[in-house]
Amino acid sequence: MKKLLTLLSCALVSQLMAQVRSDKWDLRRCIEYARVNNISVKQADVQARISALQERQSRMGQYPGVSANTGTGVRFGRSIDPTTNSFSTTQFLYQNFGVNAGLQLYNAGGLKNTLLASEFTAKAALAEVERTANDISLNVANFYLQVLAASEQVKITQVQIAQSISQLDITRKRVDAGALPELNLAEVEAQLANDSSNYVAAVTTLQLNILNLKGMLSLDPAVAFEVDMPPVDQIPVESFGELQPELVYQLALTTQPLQKANDFRIKAAQKNILAARALMYPTVNLGVNLSSNFSNSFKKLDGVTFLGYSPVTGAEPIVRISNVEYYVQNPLYRFSQSTRGFGDLWQGWSRQLSDNFGQNVGVSISVPIFNSGQGKIAHQRSKLNLKTVELQKEQADLKLKQDIYTAYNNATAALQKFNAGKKQVESAQKAYDYAMKRYEVGLLGSLDLITNQNTLLRAKVQQLSNQYDYVFKMKVLEFYKGQGLKL
Repeated sequence: MKKLLTLLSCALVSQLMAQVRSDKWDLRRCIEYARVNNISVKQADVQARISALQERQSRMGQYPGVSANTGTGVRFGRSIDPTTNSFSTTQFLYQNFGVNAGLQLYNAGGLKNTLLASEFTAKAALAEVERTANDISLNVANFYLQVLAASEQVKITQVQIAQSISQLDITRKRVDAGALPELNLAEVEAQLANDSSNYVAAVTTLQLNILNLKGMLSLDPAVAFEVDMPPVDQIPVESFGELQPELVYQLALTTQPLQKANDFRIKAAQKNILAARALMYPTVNLGVNLSSNFSNSFKKLDGVTFLGYSPVTGAEPIVRISNVEYYVQNPLYRFSQSTRGFGDLWQGWSRQLSDNFGQNVGVSISVPIFNSGQGKIAHQRSKLNLKTVELQKEQADLKLKQDIYTAYNNATAALQKFNAGKKQVESAQKAYDYAMKRYEVGLLGSLDLITNQNTLLRAKVQQLSNQYDYVFKMKVLEFYKGQGLKL
């Protein structure tokens, strides 16, 4: 039973420890979160969405356009009756329907090249999103390493305080025994106060760096946040042989998002030239129209009544029967009529729409003869836009190469500074160890011991800064190489 409880306790503790570790933010988690939630990345994503909509608009422009229209109203005064196509001065109610469709059959490739230009522009916008995310990732890595360095500095100041407390105990005992004057005790107490101040400053720096990292992640400053602290010695760093600047530059030309975006912009500008040139060529359009109308002025026959005949005045007899002459007579009728309304579905509204239904199919050709030079100027402007984009790419490639060589030189200098710092820390540590031994036997004053202790502290802090600076600058080179950021 005890073994079972022990196993359950160990499993529970392991689970809790795993949960605690999972709640910590390592560099991978920080970068992944920033690439999704950073405001600058979101803004670039919005622009990419707008470019995608423009691409969709260009794609839909290749399909036929269809529109429908209808209108209902009352006409007064002299107007044309839509059902009889004759002038009328009476008031009448009307309604019309229409469907129009159009398709551009030929425009010298204008629609096609506009679509291709929109596609390349959309791809360039996506590359800009990736570029912004990479820049944010680099900044996150920088702030993350600053947090690690500040955390290590806090640990160094804690060790320094522990050493000062130990020295204070030793000095107090020797002062109480009369072996040392009280001045030495006061000097050690002052050193402990100074070490405590350094600790407070280091903790404040750590908190500020965490706030800066939160800001880069677009996290609420009030949210609980704990950074995973991997030992700096275990951070993998490539050798300089694999990070030669010319090799890194050649790889960066094909992997960096800015260079990809510039390539897409050049292709888009080339297609825009062809689209602008199409404005100077004829266009052929196919049009289809369906229409019908209704008017209540169109009379309907309600009934006919026969009233008899009436002789035609001045008419000659046409028939004689038994000497009786029969003259031409007119039959008399009375017609009953009324206007048709919307309620007369089969004899009125629907019948008129069917009788007045018309269709039209046609082809139109538009030839630009003179349009104030708009087509020619647009074509020339598109060529200049291409030249501008090419110069932007050339400038961006030159700056990329300069940044890579600068990063390589900075990494080389950081490595040399880090190696020199190792010797400085070793020398300061030896000096402090010798001073401590002499102090313990009474051959060295407390002020000299404190001086050696401060020298060692400054050397350790500076070496810590050198180490993180070296790691970050090597990571910058790896970033340009296209390997991402990893700790």
